[in-house]
Amino acid sequence: MTSVAPRRVAVIGPTASGKSALALAFAEIDGLDLAGGDDAVRARLEAEATEVGSGALHERLRALDPEAADRMEPSNTRRVVRALEVIEVTGRPFSSFGDGLDRYPPTPVAQLGLRWDRAVLAERIERRVHAMMAAGFLAEVERVLALSPSRTAMQALGYAELAEHLRGSCSLDEAVESTVVHTRQFAVRQERWFRRDPRIRWVDITADPVAEAIDVLDELWVSTGGRGER
Repeated sequence: MTSVAPRRVAVIGPTASGKSALALAFAEIDGLDLAGGDDAVRARLEAEATEVGSGALHERLRALDPEAADRMEPSNTRRVVRALEVIEVTGRPFSSFGDGLDRYPPTPVAQLGLRWDRAVLAERIERRVHAMMAAGFLAEVERVLALSPSRTAMQALGYAELAEHLRGSCSLDEAVESTVVHTRQFAVRQERWFRRDPRIRWVDITADPVAEAIDVLDELWVSTGGRGER
């Protein structure tokens, strides 16, 4: 039998939170207890939020889990709905799942963060949004709307703004500009979220992320047991 040496892989992404397999894997590494969910429960709560407003649901959340309610704005429909969904599905307070988010235990995973100059990042985001528009993003949003997507799905960056345009609430230029602004704000929030983790090795990027980060990546590769070619 041929012996195969363990391989080390480099993974790019994901965002700070999510339900992807990768996010779940890292959560297990960090010892986090992730809450489950239920699409039907979420859809019912989203419909209720549309009918009575997120403030009413936030009051319900306060009665069930005051600690969770204090952590979020009543106007943040997505978070309020998520908290109520978790409580209903698991029978546990939503706040009981949050303790691990500020824990940074030792991990065999080497983490590298790329930090762009804010002005450069803002310009790159604007170019990316305009490139998406040129590639047919508006038509994609039209197709998605025709499928009657969930409220959560239509809160995604770009989809929410272009949907407002398609409903006649704003011009296309205004929708595109809102997408650029909201994406920039999201990028800043993501960096701040990751910045709390002392295990991440940060590299300041000015132009070429691969060329500027490769030496640090090589160092991390060796430190975690990597050998030979990348």
